[in-house]
Amino acid sequence: MKSIGLIFLALCAVQCDVQFGKTFGAETRILGGKDAEMGQFPYQASLRVLHDERHSCGAVIIGKRFLLTAAHCTRGLFLWPRFTYVVVGGNHLNDGIPLKLDKITPHEHFDLNTLYNDISLLRTAEEIVFTDLIQPVSLPTQTTDGNTSVVLSGWGRTRYENGTPPLSDTLQFVESTTISFDECTERFKDHEALQYLNENDICTINEVDAGACSGDSGDPLVDVSSPEKKTLVGIISWGIPCGKGYPDVYSSVHAFLDWIERNMAEQSKE
Repeated sequence: MKSIGLIFLALCAVQCDVQFGKTFGAETRILGGKDAEMGQFPYQASLRVLHDERHSCGAVIIGKRFLLTAAHCTRGLFLWPRFTYVVVGGNHLNDGIPLKLDKITPHEHFDLNTLYNDISLLRTAEEIVFTDLIQPVSLPTQTTDGNTSVVLSGWGRTRYENGTPPLSDTLQFVESTTISFDECTERFKDHEALQYLNENDICTINEVDAGACSGDSGDPLVDVSSPEKKTLVGIISWGIPCGKGYPDVYSSVHAFLDWIERNMAEQSKE
């Protein structure tokens, strides 16, 4: 069996080189993406570490003190939340408002070797002040079917190549469509990655040279089929580098809804 790090991109740029970082490279943005307008994705956040202050992974605001990201983005960090922070309300990597964290909670059954249960809850030290540029996204109330219109946003790289070209300075987005779990399984049937797919995942399919890339781990996948209510359905977990026509794979937020709500309720009492 090949190492998961050799066949996947865990899609994080700095901290998570075991997964996507070693195999994913790119230029400046989500592969095949477009520049986001200021305030277009007010729930988007950037996860960073104090020692270098660089974008590490994406995150998404879901409450006054809470965000979600991928668990592989927080490995080794959950014991030291004071050395980690998020930046919100920015459209560029050099702007936005930094917020300190005081608690990082990866899923207790997260498995780094398989990326099962790849979800982590972040709690800010103080309440997030919501503005036109900073807003939470709604959590789902039902599972996401195939053929749902979704959008992925983030600062990931724009092409797969050897080396590590810079991340995008401008927030990018790409519109996509979900596919059923059965179809996702079928599309991976001739690839070793099939063994890592599980029923708590959501898959999207894009054209070749479009989709998630390194630096996009933890980014939000949002259902935009109802313009009045955008709903968070997935957190980017892994993929095959990079825009090769295989599905991008996300942790299903609905699959972990009980876990999210229970931890938010418990931590709100602290």
